[in-house]
Amino acid sequence: VQLQASGGGLVHDGGSLRLSCAASGTIISSVSMAWYRQAPGKERELVAAMTSSGHTKYADSVRGRFTISRDDGKNTVYLQMNTLKPEDTAVYYCNKGLFRATNYIATATWGQGTLVTVSS
Repeated sequence: VQLQASGGGLVHDGGSLRLSCAASGTIISSVSMAWYRQAPGKERELVAAMTSSGHTKYADSVRGRFTISRDDGKNTVYLQMNTLKPEDTAVYYCNKGLFRATNYIATATWGQGTLVTVSS
């Protein structure tokens, strides 16, 4: 399984970006997928996750601003990020995992990361 993340960049406070995670070796409509981020000096944290049936889960810090979605035809997962803030600055990673009850469990299948920088 390979995950290829892209779409990061530099954006001003209040701006928007859309991240993409193209998958190969797995069918994303059959698995749970998620986006994580890691800011300098901080631990990697869950940002958003989606089950195979389309249920979603968001970190409190991004709920209402970020949206996880997927295009089954392109086998790609997206993270639409609106109203970005400087504290959203981080390297963003996609992950193939699983849900246990309402908890997303990351596996060792990670994309390479894409850097998002939000300037104030």
